[in-house]
Amino acid sequence: MGNTTLQAVRGMNDILPDEAQLWLWFEDAVRDWLEAYGYRNIRMPLVEPTALFKRAIGEVTDIVEKEMYSFEDSLNGDQLTLRPEGTASCARAVLQHSLLYNAPQRLYYSGAMFRHERPQKGRYRQFHQIGVEALGFAGPDIDAEQILMCSRLWKKLGIRDAELQINTLGDAASRHRHREKLIAYFEHHKNVLDADAQRRLYSNPLRILDTKNPAMQELVSAAPKLMDELEEDALKHFEEVQAILHQHGIVFEINTHLVRGLDYYNRTVFEWVTTRLGAQGTICAGGRYDGLIEQIGGKPAPACGFAMGIERLLALLQEDGMQNLRAPLDVYLVHQGEQANRLAGGVAEQLRDAGLKVVLHCGGGSFKSQMKKADASGAACAVIIGDDEARAGQATLKALRDGGGQQRVALAELQQKIREFNLVRG
Repeated sequence: MGNTTLQAVRGMNDILPDEAQLWLWFEDAVRDWLEAYGYRNIRMPLVEPTALFKRAIGEVTDIVEKEMYSFEDSLNGDQLTLRPEGTASCARAVLQHSLLYNAPQRLYYSGAMFRHERPQKGRYRQFHQIGVEALGFAGPDIDAEQILMCSRLWKKLGIRDAELQINTLGDAASRHRHREKLIAYFEHHKNVLDADAQRRLYSNPLRILDTKNPAMQELVSAAPKLMDELEEDALKHFEEVQAILHQHGIVFEINTHLVRGLDYYNRTVFEWVTTRLGAQGTICAGGRYDGLIEQIGGKPAPACGFAMGIERLLALLQEDGMQNLRAPLDVYLVHQGEQANRLAGGVAEQLRDAGLKVVLHCGGGSFKSQMKKADASGAACAVIIGDDEARAGQATLKALRDGGGQQRVALAELQQKIREFNLVRG
């Protein structure tokens, strides 16, 4: 056992430097997009009290029943859980720190979430999300704005085939009426229900509508519709969301079986889906959750939000031909000789002071081997210092792209010559 090579936990992946550069690019693009809509960053712990998710998500959900990484704190016996999603954590932070006191909040976060699922393409046990939450806004305008935001992001990223599905879950009274009718309907057809549906029949019958079992599709299609139970307020809210989307030319489909897998949703729910990721086609999903703050112990407050899976979006971008990016490097500094070696570090620092990105060669080696590393680094140019150059207070500037011309320059003029030489990217 002592000599066994240790591996990462299944479904929890290393993101290596070449791929991580694409993540950094994506995160920068997303941050600019969110700030354009006035959203501010919030950062919550990875570990929360287990009770938060049981109360917020619902005890009879797949996440709470089967997928959470929960454990007992060995020091004090607290029941803790690695967060399986971000909305409940964000709502807890907003409530705990009184952020909604006289001030609605537009917030976003990003980071790792954890669910014990069977790993497959686009679905991992540690996965990463961007979460966007608007708290304290009751009107349909914020629901529509968040959908419009997503549409803008797809254009910015060049994602062309994301399709929008929307639905409304109404309010508590209409959901209660619908629930009673669903139970009665499914009781009459118990022989068609699979084991999962039978388990949910009395605890969470709405989730039966979301079944992927082909043998149950006909039964589900004929089930009582929540839309038929909606109060006037909820119906008007949904119609106004649709009107704003039409006004902005957003194409959507009303999917009456779209219920989302979390109990805290009400009224508007939506998903952006693609056909290009197999079974894991949802790249972004969310909706309104006006009851959540009250569910976790606060005063009632309206809220609406969504989350998107970073791994799934990056998989789409890579399918579209986006390669892993390389951080732009301006200079690779090659040096050999006692005097040159003493001088090189100071030259590298001066170039960095001037705003250039510089790798100083470390580990010795011949000029030839160092130049191979310089070329492989992706840098725009090499700055070469040997003892001859060091004694003369000079360096050789060599272009590593576009034909590779070179010239000797005084160290005092090096930074200016690099810029004049048009060797710096950007």
